[in-house]
Amino acid sequence: MAGFRDFLARFRPAGAPGAVTGIPADRSEEVTAELQRPLSQLDAAAAEARAVREAAAAEAERIRSRGRQRAEGITERARAEAGRVRREAADAARAAAAVHAAEAAAAGERDAALTRRRAQERLPALADRVVADVLRDIAAYPARPPAPADDPDGGRGRWERDGSPE
Repeated sequence: MAGFRDFLARFRPAGAPGAVTGIPADRSEEVTAELQRPLSQLDAAAAEARAVREAAAAEAERIRSRGRQRAEGITERARAEAGRVRREAADAARAAAAVHAAEAAAAGERDAALTRRRAQERLPALADRVVADVLRDIAAYPARPPAPADDPDGGRGRWERDGSPE
């Protein structure tokens, strides 16, 4: 590698300012020789970076593949478990419905028994009231209605005559 003095020499003018008196020196070979080593090191660094990127991409693909396999396994287990979970949920719902139905049936039986008991308690008084109402209605009507003047049967009507209602 060139020294510091050679580095600074690149920035010196090739000649005195003014008219051109000669051909300036071609320093491109010196610059090429000076930059060849650092550029070759950059090529090595670029190759190393490319290798690191390729290794990282391969590792990322391996991780994604392993993740896909794990996800597929989880999905398969979930599908296998879904039937069992649905059956368990249905069984629990049926059991809850059976308990609810039994409670409703028991409440219905209690209500029916209470209604029967109340009916048995109230039936004699109600029957007495009905009989009293019927007897009162019977007493309000005369034994035989008066015969109209134009009735040929004398008020007996068709019922008494041939046994059929009018």
